[in-house]
Amino acid sequence: MSLLARFSRSNSDAAEGPTQAIPSGALLWLIGSFALLLLPQWDRLPWWLIAACVVLAAWRWIAQQGRVRLPGRWLKTGIMLVMIAVYVATVQGRFTVDTAASFFVLAVGLKWLETRSARDFYVLFFILVYLAAVNFLFQQDILWALLTFGAIGCLLVGVQILNAPDLPGSLKAGWKRLGLLMLKTLPVVVLLFVFFPRMAPLWSVPLVSGQARSGISDTMRPGDISNLVQSSERAFRVTFGGATPEYRDRYWRGLILDYLDGETWRQRDDEPFQRLGRVATDGGVGPLADNEYDVLMEPTDKRWAFALDNSVAASDNVFRAGEDLFRFSRPADSPVRYRLALAMDSAPSSPVLAPAQRYRYLQLPQGGNPRTRELAADMAASQSPVELVNNLMRRFREQEYFYTLRPPAMPEDGVDALLFDEKRGFCAHYAGAATFLFRAAGIPSRIVVGYQGGDAGAGGEYLIVRQYDAHAWVEVWLEGRGWVRIDPTAAIAPSRIESGLRDAMAEEGSFLENDLTSPQRYGDFAALQWASLQLDRINYQWQRWVVGYQGQSQMDLMSRLPGGIGMRELGYITAGVVGLALLIAGVVSGLALRKGTRQDAFGRVMFAWHRLCEQAGVPVRSGETPMVLAERMADARPVVAETARTFARAVNSHYYSSASARQNAADSQRLKRLLKTMKRQLRRYGKPVSRAPRDD
Repeated sequence: MSLLARFSRSNSDAAEGPTQAIPSGALLWLIGSFALLLLPQWDRLPWWLIAACVVLAAWRWIAQQGRVRLPGRWLKTGIMLVMIAVYVATVQGRFTVDTAASFFVLAVGLKWLETRSARDFYVLFFILVYLAAVNFLFQQDILWALLTFGAIGCLLVGVQILNAPDLPGSLKAGWKRLGLLMLKTLPVVVLLFVFFPRMAPLWSVPLVSGQARSGISDTMRPGDISNLVQSSERAFRVTFGGATPEYRDRYWRGLILDYLDGETWRQRDDEPFQRLGRVATDGGVGPLADNEYDVLMEPTDKRWAFALDNSVAASDNVFRAGEDLFRFSRPADSPVRYRLALAMDSAPSSPVLAPAQRYRYLQLPQGGNPRTRELAADMAASQSPVELVNNLMRRFREQEYFYTLRPPAMPEDGVDALLFDEKRGFCAHYAGAATFLFRAAGIPSRIVVGYQGGDAGAGGEYLIVRQYDAHAWVEVWLEGRGWVRIDPTAAIAPSRIESGLRDAMAEEGSFLENDLTSPQRYGDFAALQWASLQLDRINYQWQRWVVGYQGQSQMDLMSRLPGGIGMRELGYITAGVVGLALLIAGVVSGLALRKGTRQDAFGRVMFAWHRLCEQAGVPVRSGETPMVLAERMADARPVVAETARTFARAVNSHYYSSASARQNAADSQRLKRLLKTMKRQLRRYGKPVSRAPRDD
């Protein structure tokens, strides 16, 4: 029982003593900054971790109010072990930058339980600054950047309140001081950003592992894409050097699905293993040629890139793989910019399909969909491949097939149900059914998955391709022509290919029906669309010229300056900018100090008075009032007793009176005369004295 009482007392002492060392205002700003820094990661962190951070920070704040106690050593250890155990069970052996960042957030949350003193405040201050830097690994849009800068501002205000909690108007003065400091340092920051050499990292690791992102995948079931198109998130943006292709020609190829496993289409061969390489996010710099286009793609955690037909790589961070597809050397775990060019003369396809490829593109399951197989056999018996393809497209156009985002549930033989019974589906349904029928008729075919379309950005400067532009179509092999694009959607719903999904779904009313917060859902509100496009333009330029300002972009900019600047010259310029900034800061500080000293005549008089006392053998004590100092001076040097007391009374009168500026100047002149009198009185006894301050 005595041990328990001792433990309780130790907990109480630990919780109630040092806790009060942190002012409530400073702690509140610290907690507010932590909350702001968690917002950019809300969709990445597990829900239990966010809840734990909220509970731990709230616990610390309630303890500040004296309503509860902070936990002692053993309770803190238990909480830490439980939280780490939950984290380990959640991570399940994966170790990436993403999981490491999550563990760091957990450590920050636990730190609240031992933030008791000013020293702990500073430790948490620097930890949160580091957390702000970690946020930029996952969120790089300008709004998130501004939010992070705001959180850092809250931290700095908290530090000011910590050091001067009772100063009136400290909050307003703190923000004003931060603003002036930012204005002073902004030119130096901009110069360093532009000229500081950008060197590529020596190594890199994936930022995420197994995290779900919005976008197409390497498998396709009939309803997958119809679910995806209910999202208005950006997939990528495109800037063309010449004329923008017509809407119907904007087929953005991403990957090919050639293996049917029951109801699921997938790639027969997985992506080959690639060693981790550098993150080249700034491919494609300099002016665009008429046949070139830049793509700024959002993170997908996949290696595939999206390109128009007959494209060739124009930047070194993307390469052409087989089957007219493009790939990165590693998964795109951050926004990546690459450049492609439309070939002036498209190379003819190979006139012969190898036997292995023919077998690959004719693969079907052993059974299933008997009516479709029978129809394919009947058509193949009397029609050439070209006629069969044309007749199937005519069937889609002339019969009552419907394009819908609300397809009915298909039974086990889904292709039969779609072609003969339901006749309602989405692009994935029709592309899968057409490929099945073509293969059953002996025509090599494959499904291409990517995007089709893209809307103009602000001012028509670029295209925005969103997730609702996701699309699937078919390519068939025709002798003498090679691979030919066949799109059943173009036959069933031409408006989808000519003008986009919004127009195709206007009658059904299903466009973005599950995304109530998307501005794109409300296309009739011109002001909302304008604001959305302007914000996207700002983000686009931010991504291209700030976030994407890497080695190639920097060297391209430097090469345009007079004389041409290389890496060595960049180093010299950077050193010069830093040296000049330090010199200017020193000169400005010195002038400000001199100006302040010159303007504060009363302060100069007091400094001379304290120095006179020191020379007379009367050291000045901290916190000593002018009258007490004058009495000690009178005791040590009686010859100046009356003058010292008069000087002290004049000082007190100056401090505690609300005199005008003219009266204050007169007080300073009187004090100078009294100080000169004391110096003359002390000289009679041979004591060295300093000269009185001169009037400037």
